[in-house]
Amino acid sequence: MTDVLSKLLSLPKTSQAFTAHRSSVVEHAADHHERLESHPHKTPRLDHDSDSGSASRSRDPKGKAVEKSGPIRIQVQILTRPHPGQGEKLYDMLVMEIDYCNTCLLHELRRSRETNNLMDWLGQFVQICEWLEGKVALLQSLLSYLDRAFILKDKKRQNIRDLAFTSFKQKVLSSSEIVDSIRGSVLEWLNLERTQRSIHSNRDMIRNLVRHLLLHDVYAVIFERYILEQTLSFYIAEANAKIEKLDLTAEQFLDHVTERTGEERERAEAVCGGIGETIKEVVQACRRGLLEARLDWFAKGVLGPLMNAQGTDQLRSMYAEFEALDRLSILCREFKSFIQTSVGNVVKDVEHEDDMVERILTFKTFADHTLQASFVSSSAPNSPFSYALTDAFTTGFKARRNKPAELIARHLDKLMRRGQRDISDVEWETFYTRALARRLLLEKSASDDFEKGVLRILKEKYDPEFGQGDHMFNDLALSREILREFHNRIPEASSARTLSVMVLQRSVWPFAARTKDVDLHPSMHTDLLHYTTFYKAKHQGHKLEWDHSLGTATIKARFNAGNKDLTVSLYQAAVLLLFNEETEIGYKAILEATRMDASELKRTLQSLACANKKVLRKRPVGRDVDEEDVFHFNADFTFPRAKVHINSIQAKDTPEESKRTQSHIDSDRKHYLDAAIVRIMKAKKELTYETLKTQTIEAVKNHFVPEVNVIKQRIVGLVEQEYLRRDDHDMNKFIYVA
Repeated sequence: MTDVLSKLLSLPKTSQAFTAHRSSVVEHAADHHERLESHPHKTPRLDHDSDSGSASRSRDPKGKAVEKSGPIRIQVQILTRPHPGQGEKLYDMLVMEIDYCNTCLLHELRRSRETNNLMDWLGQFVQICEWLEGKVALLQSLLSYLDRAFILKDKKRQNIRDLAFTSFKQKVLSSSEIVDSIRGSVLEWLNLERTQRSIHSNRDMIRNLVRHLLLHDVYAVIFERYILEQTLSFYIAEANAKIEKLDLTAEQFLDHVTERTGEERERAEAVCGGIGETIKEVVQACRRGLLEARLDWFAKGVLGPLMNAQGTDQLRSMYAEFEALDRLSILCREFKSFIQTSVGNVVKDVEHEDDMVERILTFKTFADHTLQASFVSSSAPNSPFSYALTDAFTTGFKARRNKPAELIARHLDKLMRRGQRDISDVEWETFYTRALARRLLLEKSASDDFEKGVLRILKEKYDPEFGQGDHMFNDLALSREILREFHNRIPEASSARTLSVMVLQRSVWPFAARTKDVDLHPSMHTDLLHYTTFYKAKHQGHKLEWDHSLGTATIKARFNAGNKDLTVSLYQAAVLLLFNEETEIGYKAILEATRMDASELKRTLQSLACANKKVLRKRPVGRDVDEEDVFHFNADFTFPRAKVHINSIQAKDTPEESKRTQSHIDSDRKHYLDAAIVRIMKAKKELTYETLKTQTIEAVKNHFVPEVNVIKQRIVGLVEQEYLRRDDHDMNKFIYVA
């Protein structure tokens, strides 16, 4: 056997752990030398004082160990050829020395805890961890051959590093006293930062603690779980104190939640470094503690005020809090309730109903913007918030039956007279057939092509019944052809050359037949008779009924300031032409001469004598027309342009108009229900009443929500018309009659 190479190392004394504690495996000198003498060619692996405990000790004359200060002397021997049993003995000795050292460290930490406060003790614990990790690295270096040549060959044995760390974990980090002291120290620091809301000087020490706990694989058990539990408890208590004692509003509490979660995120990032899961969980625990028990209160108290104030940024913060807690359903429910209530309030506001549509459109624009800007991940068309918005508007409109549809039609009528301009296509997709008809007859639409485009969209996306508009355009085209032929057959000097007539099929146009109309001036009436004669000669068997309510006329008027062309309604023209014969005419005389409806005549006279463009004067002066009023032509009327358009005053909401509109809507819905019921029965052949009712509601729900009694009436009507019949044995079952 070749000689053994030896090297003597001297290390400074830095701790009382591996250096000062007596070895547990020191052999008696006599026994040791006796074993060496029996093997003259072997060099002892460890001298009496070569272990970590004996390196700092000397012997007194009696052979007892004496503690001394000074360098550690470690004799490392590298064998050129291992001898059986030597590696195992050295490994067993190493295990015992490491266990003994960690036991001493445990006792030292326990003694320190009795005399130091928590934060000072934690500082000592962190120092011990650093010292231990440094000594273990040194030991690995010194005993590297043992690691590579002996331990590595046996998978059951731990390497030196794992051996030391496992022992430290079992001896020190598994002690309930040590764990409680670590947690208590951390909690003391944490409470100081949370209550003072500032960075404490011991934050760096906590960061180092986290690093050591991660290294020893006890971070989750000792630190993370405990921190999450304490965070949740702290913020539950704080939330109760803030809301109950300080009486914070939900809106103020949102600001507090935002601040607190931000603080917790910053603290966790500073202490836990790159442990993203811990950072996320700490922030979540803070959020849960503050909000989870009061989400309904929070949603109700915050969403409404922020929506009213259009607080987009705060709404985004609120949405983020609910999204993080996976409780968006609560926020969505409150969002829908707020939208529905807001729309309903606008619809029911009778005093401001003239502005209803503008207010609704403005609110809808804001609601859409909120989905895009604040409810970021819910702006998709199929998100719960998008569905909630649509449903809320639909339900909100039902606060006043049919009135919203009428007002929307009027609003759309105004827009269509101006043309689309900068308005988006979405704003046109609503019911407007009646307003379309009025626009076409008054020739006030900006573009027939645009009107047809809107109709096409409505037919494709909403209801084929909008195809009725196509028939209106066909009627007008045919009327223009007939009128052109009429003009070509009369003398050029005839006044009928200025006549414009529209021949319409009553079934196509949504206007009821008038039972009473105005008597026109004789010259105008003569031109109409000429046209009637021409038309009946061309279309025998057709009957013409004149309706002057939507007619217009252009009248040349001579004022002192100059001549003007007045564009007026036929009703206004009938009144004005009377002043060619008389200078002054009383109300009753005008009523007798025109045979106009009294309420219609009062509105007509108001538009001529009481509005901004007063081509007539009345006596006495006033805004309203009474039966005793007297009117005369206003020769002093002035206007900057040669053409003057005088608006008619429309009846705001006459019972007759409302009744006619309601009748028209009900009639349309009955036909739609009939068609739906027949289609369903044709496909199913036989159904019970309940099933047929349910399927009918489903079939028409995109157009309107029918009343159950109306469905029942339509089913009975179809039985009477022999489209359906009742089952002979079950009167509640209906059978389709082919």
